[in-house]
Amino acid sequence: MEKNYPYPQRNSSVKWVDTEWLKGHLNDDMAILDVQPNIHDYIVEHLPGAAHLDQEFLRSSLGGLPGQFMPPEAVAPYFNRVGVTMDRPVLVYSCKGPSKGWGDGLEQTMMAYGLTRSGHDKALILDGGLEKWKANGGQTTQQFPRIKEGDFRGREMKEFYVGYDEFKRTKDDDNVLLLDARPAAVYEGKGAWPKAGHIPGAISLPWASLMSKDNPRELKPDGEIQEIIGKVEATPDRSIICSCGTGREATNEFNLFKWYLGYPDVRIYEGSFTEWSSYPDNPTVTGPDPRGPEQQVVQQR
Repeated sequence: MEKNYPYPQRNSSVKWVDTEWLKGHLNDDMAILDVQPNIHDYIVEHLPGAAHLDQEFLRSSLGGLPGQFMPPEAVAPYFNRVGVTMDRPVLVYSCKGPSKGWGDGLEQTMMAYGLTRSGHDKALILDGGLEKWKANGGQTTQQFPRIKEGDFRGREMKEFYVGYDEFKRTKDDDNVLLLDARPAAVYEGKGAWPKAGHIPGAISLPWASLMSKDNPRELKPDGEIQEIIGKVEATPDRSIICSCGTGREATNEFNLFKWYLGYPDVRIYEGSFTEWSSYPDNPTVTGPDPRGPEQQVVQQR
């Protein structure tokens, strides 16, 4: 289906643009954020006018629990230094990285979520990232832009996420669909966490399954996306909770369901498996079944 960009056309705080749209709008009045995961990648090549901003400033430890999202007043100075204002669009893009090669495809959705979580409502994601831009003849530069400091103020969009107490109380409600965006092997078995498996009731929907096999920054065609989410019964009438390991992979599916597809009730469990598994009494389940033959309690080591 032919799309008119920015997509979707309806009112949406996050929209996607393609490389052809960007070629005609690169000089528009907007902030451009290069969110490649290493500064050397940015130095090697970036979009004209783009300022580099590392996604890691969006989170920090809180009470000893790692990877907790920072409030708007903490992230505002960073956004201001790269020219973000409340009234201008902000284009975010990434790349695997020509120098370090650390990019995994989530930098774009992570930064878009960080912007909108802090109250910005004009984020643009470059579908396919810098790889597709270059493949379609787009030019890059090594020149650093002159950026005027922004006036980003922000406000916390608490309706975008669910905290631990509410999550534990509501995750098993009949109308709730809890998704786990981690790779299937981690969902079923052992990852980096002291406990193995997944949160009881969580449905496996690996975020990478929704993206192009050759480019994890590019969404699959709409028909394929609908087929994939149909298999997990992710319908607009359900309350969707997106989770993963630390809340980062879940930003991909939060943006997809809330902004791209326009589902009315979508939130992130930001604490995700890291927070859930930090409580010794919380059960986890191994294997492909959301609840397993029997819920298995894995003790904290």
